[in-house]
Amino acid sequence: MTMATATEIQNNFGKYLRMVQTGGEIIVVKNGKEVARLVSHEKSVSFLTDSLTGVLKGDYDDKQIRTERMSKYESVD
Repeated sequence: MTMATATEIQNNFGKYLRMVQTGGEIIVVKNGKEVARLVSHEKSVSFLTDSLTGVLKGDYDDKQIRTERMSKYESVD
């Protein structure tokens, strides 16, 4: 996972878009706070689908599930 300021993203959008297209994730930081996450469409759909599975079954501990699922989608650069 890569962190970049909003200004860096604006000035180098193509570079960051290529990173996302190849499976990377970008955390956008503005004024020292995380404000957005850029992920590929495929990865975001998969994350949402996996998240809903436990909700629909009704057998989940939301804090535990969130931690497990977030670790699955966070990559180490």
